[in-house]
Amino acid sequence: MVAEMETWMLIAFDSTQQALRAEMLLEYAEVEIDLFPTPKEITAGCALSIQFPPDQLDSVQTIIQQEQVEIRGIYFKDSIEGYKSIEDRR
Repeated sequence: MVAEMETWMLIAFDSTQQALRAEMLLEYAEVEIDLFPTPKEITAGCALSIQFPPDQLDSVQTIIQQEQVEIRGIYFKDSIEGYKSIEDRR
């Protein structure tokens, strides 16, 4: 079953090259992803972001770290405040 899009997490990038590289790596790892226009609330150098279900966060972070993909950040959607970095939850 596909998760509601609003509950998905989002990776923002500073370059299209890194976004497309991450897309390839995550698809290869069979992570359910969706290329998505970067929301205007998130300042990033790239117009493409990748959405993924929250239960895939550990896999996504592992792949990004192991493959040294350069990202702007990973975000979740707060129903009140919009997108927030996962760093803000700690």
